[in-house]
Amino acid sequence: MAGLHVRKGDRVEVLSGKEKGKRGKVLRTAPKDRRVIIEGLNLIKRAVKPTKKNPQGGIITKEGSVHASNVMIVCQGCDEPGRVAHKVDDQGKSRRVCRQCGADIDKG
Repeated sequence: MAGLHVRKGDRVEVLSGKEKGKRGKVLRTAPKDRRVIIEGLNLIKRAVKPTKKNPQGGIITKEGSVHASNVMIVCQGCDEPGRVAHKVDDQGKSRRVCRQCGADIDKG
């Protein structure tokens, strides 16, 4: 199975579902399930028992996962959602670049 087109820390836009059109930062990826968790989106409520970490217990709100096919990376250069191309740089490393403007998506 191939990896995901998004990584932790990427800014993405949701393409379908109740959160369509909203943008956020990827907090976590689950490549095996092909799902991503986006900061502040797809909020769900869960009842939790009291623990040492959370002695109060009760109902908490947290981010739910979104299928990776429903998100698209937002380019920092053109600030538009778009597809990703893979280019090899001078050092021989593979870099992700925006197909529309050619800006580098990988920061470091």
